[in-house]
Amino acid sequence: MLNNLQSWLTPYLDLLGDHPWLKALSVVMGFLVLAWIFDHFISATLRRLAASTRFDFDNQLIDHLHSPVYFSVILLGTALAVNLLNIGDPYDGIIFSSLLTIAYIVWTIFLIRVIRSMLRVVAVNEQYLPVLHPQTLPLFENLALIIIFVLAVYIIFSAWDVDMTAWLASAGIVGIAVGFAAKDTLANLFSGVFIMADAPYKIGDFVVLDTMERGEITHIGIRSTRLRTRDDIEITVPNSVMGNTKIINESGGPHEKFRIRVAVGVAYGSDIDKVREVLMDIALNDEAVCEDPEPRVRFRTFGASSLDFELLCWIDQPVLRGRVIDALNCQVYKRFIEEKIEIPYSKHDLYIKELPSRE
Repeated sequence: MLNNLQSWLTPYLDLLGDHPWLKALSVVMGFLVLAWIFDHFISATLRRLAASTRFDFDNQLIDHLHSPVYFSVILLGTALAVNLLNIGDPYDGIIFSSLLTIAYIVWTIFLIRVIRSMLRVVAVNEQYLPVLHPQTLPLFENLALIIIFVLAVYIIFSAWDVDMTAWLASAGIVGIAVGFAAKDTLANLFSGVFIMADAPYKIGDFVVLDTMERGEITHIGIRSTRLRTRDDIEITVPNSVMGNTKIINESGGPHEKFRIRVAVGVAYGSDIDKVREVLMDIALNDEAVCEDPEPRVRFRTFGASSLDFELLCWIDQPVLRGRVIDALNCQVYKRFIEEKIEIPYSKHDLYIKELPSRE
């Protein structure tokens, strides 16, 4: 490319006579002017065109593209100037490799910024890629950063004519050794990836584990998941465990509403219609109970010493469960006393057949 560009500029450079340093300086100044023209005119024109569209990504792309193109033009002019000077080996090779390294670094930074902007645009609207959403965004950003970094290192080493075969073989051996040594960590890592991709729960959800711990998810990381119980105790669970266990997500489903159950027994002979009416009135007059779905009362079974009823109602969030059940229990007890509805309790009668004789 440099030779073709030099051949195209040769007729104009010959006007400067046989002065290689003057030609090199002219080339550098010319490319500086060309970079300035791009910066002030071409870039501004592209921004005006991008402003007429309804997408924000093209504006971000032009902003990111500004610096690498500007510096690439300057680096190209510098390389052409060095080629005109014909300094000779090994200095030519060192200078060209250095310029290529700078160019690769500049374009690597550009690629990282573009990939990040693109991933964030896609994450905002999950219809493009359901697996990519705000929770999994850091994971994809880190994976993209690792891939770009590895490729950049490989290309930069190639610019200095470094044979990467031995390096790649060594990296493979080291990778196998690390894989065996850190298999538990890798299991947590892959489970974290699958959890973020599948999203069985999210931060703020109330979940119940197989071991019956119940709490709010506070952090979903690559290695572990943390939840805070109602006792304000934080539990850290490895992702490999979370990925292979049964989890009840109380905040999942079509909405976050949670159904609570208030069980109460009344004495045999009670007016069951009145019991149903009182329980419904208690639920409908409690502000914490949702109107939709509406509360309902179920006559469950004939107990050993009571008629067993259950008041079913919904609350907005699972975190309100304990407080609302407490309030409903208090109201049920007070109203049953007012309405003279008996709540039976276990009674035992002791019969003494005879008293021991006194001697």
